[in-house]
Amino acid sequence: MMISRQPSSPSRLPRADSAAGARPGPTGGRLPAWLLLLLGVAWFALAITPVSREDWLLENLLVLVSVPLLVATRHRLRFSNAAYVCLFVFLLLHSLGAHYTYSLVPYDQWWRFMTGHTLNGMLGWERNHFDRFVHFLYGALMLLPAVELLDSYARPRGPWRYLLPVLFVMSHSVIYEMMEWIAALVVAPDLGNAYLGTQGDEWDAQKDMALATGGAVLAMMVLGLRPAASTDARRDPGP
Repeated sequence: MMISRQPSSPSRLPRADSAAGARPGPTGGRLPAWLLLLLGVAWFALAITPVSREDWLLENLLVLVSVPLLVATRHRLRFSNAAYVCLFVFLLLHSLGAHYTYSLVPYDQWWRFMTGHTLNGMLGWERNHFDRFVHFLYGALMLLPAVELLDSYARPRGPWRYLLPVLFVMSHSVIYEMMEWIAALVVAPDLGNAYLGTQGDEWDAQKDMALATGGAVLAMMVLGLRPAASTDARRDPGP
């Protein structure tokens, strides 16, 4: 079933179905299925002997809820291929963080292996910043799916075309931080900081939300600078 679209807005922000650059062809229509397969393979590989099985289970609540929901609603809301790639990259990074726990992802060792130097040492960091990196990318990568979701169900007009997607991502970041806090208190209080990943920073949650906001604002600036699409083609519903 195709979602009916409202008349095109005079805003420079490209339509969500043109944000990917082109209407999916025969191969592009199968891209979401290939991304799902790749994510499944990576997820199962990272599910083997995680650093903390309890933390892994809590972190993967997000994956176990969001991925089936995306699959179940694919005919009612078909995101662009670019949006599916954004979702894939974020969920892959999240699965990596869940495997190691976010505060123990050994990116510094990987960087030393490739360059002979530590990234933390080069930048003067004293903590593991993988969680901050993913929070920033959450805002940047979720902005396009948020634009397309709002276009499908409650398309904003004028300046709200720029504001609502950013506010949508910001609200998700707040909700996620609250869910983390509740899960740590109720579901697994013994995990404490290992699950929250604060690493001793009392302002960790606020910094995470600020980074997600910054990522969303940057992505909206990039998306807003793209020339408006000359056509208003509907998305291919895909398989």
